[in-house]
Amino acid sequence: MADIKIKDVVNYLEAWAPPSYQEEYDNSGLITGDMNAPVTGIMVTLDCIEAVIQEAIESQCNLVIAHHPIIFRGLKKLTGGSYIERTIIKAVKNNIAIYAIHTNLDNIATGVNSEIARRIGLHNVKILSPRKTSLSKLTTFVPIDSSDGVLQVLYATGAGQIGNYKDCSFQLQGIGTFTPTGMAQPHLGQLNQPERVSEVRIEVVFNTHDEKALIAALKKHHPYEEVAYYITPLLNENHEVGSGVIGELNNAIEPIEFLRRLKSSMNLKTIRHTQLLNNLVKRVAICGGSGSFLLSKAIQASADVFISADFKYHEFFDADNRIIIADIGHYESEVFTKDLIQRVLMEKFPSFAINFSKTVTNPISYL
Repeated sequence: MADIKIKDVVNYLEAWAPPSYQEEYDNSGLITGDMNAPVTGIMVTLDCIEAVIQEAIESQCNLVIAHHPIIFRGLKKLTGGSYIERTIIKAVKNNIAIYAIHTNLDNIATGVNSEIARRIGLHNVKILSPRKTSLSKLTTFVPIDSSDGVLQVLYATGAGQIGNYKDCSFQLQGIGTFTPTGMAQPHLGQLNQPERVSEVRIEVVFNTHDEKALIAALKKHHPYEEVAYYITPLLNENHEVGSGVIGELNNAIEPIEFLRRLKSSMNLKTIRHTQLLNNLVKRVAICGGSGSFLLSKAIQASADVFISADFKYHEFFDADNRIIIADIGHYESEVFTKDLIQRVLMEKFPSFAINFSKTVTNPISYL
């Protein structure tokens, strides 16, 4: 495992859950550690606290991957006066890297909420509240005989993916004009001579966070010395990115039976819920962690039940006999994120074990 560096693990995770998908208040990413350090072991946890760092030391794991960032706000001192400061000090002293993969993992279609959906047996799972402004459009102009090659490069960089369809583009033939001047070394035409070339106007949609890599690939493989292109931000909903998910059970069941199954499949001690309605449960909305902000979306999507956590007393009234709120607890709704992260890492790094922290980090106890 000495040939695997922390940056290799980080790059793989960020290709799966790009940091640009995190919420503005969040602090996902590498919090402590050296990107170029070799990985001696990985420990996965929901929360990174002192006990987890101690586990990592004893297990010779120098990379802790947590769902929740240990630092949300800026630290003004490191004196050990809080559990956050003590955790950071202990990690730094022992060369432990801490990486957080939080709301960016919440907001992808294969993230936290899809793991809950998988565990409770939903199918036809979709993003509940798709994000806007995460898509852009590239428009460029390529000589006809080079257009297919350039398109394949753009596709390989991730452009042209729309839902379940790949290699999507719009193409229109036309005439491009230019006059090479000065020190130009034109692919076509002569210096100081006007040129007309049959070109293809190519338009492809791409994830905005891929822009840098996409433009680099375009410039590298486009035949022209000066590449004409422009980027247009889009307001389209991105149905692969956003908050919460909604899916369906194979068969509609009574609300009380659904809650019993939910309690069993998520290993719950208790469920706080609103009044059970007379309707059978078929459509289920989910938001791991604090999800009350999505209640109206769940109702609009005709969900029968909304599974989330951290509902306040008066927020339960907002169900208004239109939906059943099932508050299963913050820790309980996200604890299986550890299994998800382990599975994804094992796909890329199958030659070594990904350790689960044995520390129960739930700060809430039940009598």
